[in-house]
Amino acid sequence: MASCCAKKIPEREKQVMVVGVDDSEYSTYALEWILDHLITPSPTPIFKLVVVFAKPSVTSAVGIIGPVVGAPEVFPMVEADIKRTAARVTEQAKQLCINKSVNDAIVEVVEGDPRNVLCEAVEKHHASVLVVGSHGYGAIKRAVLGSVSDYCAHHAHCTVMIVKKPKTKH
Repeated sequence: MASCCAKKIPEREKQVMVVGVDDSEYSTYALEWILDHLITPSPTPIFKLVVVFAKPSVTSAVGIIGPVVGAPEVFPMVEADIKRTAARVTEQAKQLCINKSVNDAIVEVVEGDPRNVLCEAVEKHHASVLVVGSHGYGAIKRAVLGSVSDYCAHHAHCTVMIVKKPKTKH
């Protein structure tokens, strides 16, 4: 029998893992941990990596510091700072991936509240795993400030991995 009719079995499609990053050591640690333990040890990783930085809007960033006299004049400076931070964080994430030989990672900057941005990224990319770093806030700080990891653990429609950086002993 001729092999002309044999069907080629498609290569197994990779699952998507979204990793949320910000300008903290905790998210950097989470990305490094994922790269070291789940992505690069395998010659054929099962995950496609999507790194997402949630960029705050200028109005939300200015709102955090409270009412500012002459706020419209402050907006361009705040916006420039936000753009610099986004560029620095995403470049660092790209470099970490390249250093671990992960050259197909997608790195995105999306404006909005990190809680919503990350949950929306899960939906957009049909992710099976969302990874966030933990700042290790206590119960009172979490209640006052809110926690991106807590929110995502309850609202993301996928498995959520919260990577906590071990405390260093002095």
